[in-house]
Amino acid sequence: MTISLYDASVPVFQQMLNALSDVLKKAEAHATEKNIDPNAFLQARLFPDMFPLVRQVQIAVDFSKGVSGRLAEVELPKYDDTETTFADLQALIAKALAFIGSITPAQINGKEGIEIVTRPGTPKEKRFSGQSYLLTYGLPQFFFHVTTTYALLRHNGVEVGKRDYMGAF
Repeated sequence: MTISLYDASVPVFQQMLNALSDVLKKAEAHATEKNIDPNAFLQARLFPDMFPLVRQVQIAVDFSKGVSGRLAEVELPKYDDTETTFADLQALIAKALAFIGSITPAQINGKEGIEIVTRPGTPKEKRFSGQSYLLTYGLPQFFFHVTTTYALLRHNGVEVGKRDYMGAF
């Protein structure tokens, strides 16, 4: 049995972004219920040299749209990354879900061998095949930032578990 490049990308991003949205809803409800300033969660970090939760979500969204769009060879929407509230993050996730939901299997399948160049023209330039970009770079980066968001909330007392992290599958 084989798996298509589309099946290994867009539906995975959709599942995890929807789960991320639900986890953020739980965090916002927890903050309201416990009378906690939402910024305590939104600006939380696991360690001082790590990005805060807001940035973790922004980067996860960037990878979901970036990987999907690059594989489909379509123009990527640009987001300003100015989110400061839970509502802003929900809107960001919704925009990303709408974008990646517009990408069809026909736009991605068969693109395993296309060349994708990250950070072109810089010392950090890296070249990938489409398949390698998804499996060795895009998905690991995406999951890192989704997992870090989950860990930040769990560490700060939001009652979420593995089922929340995984979402509906």
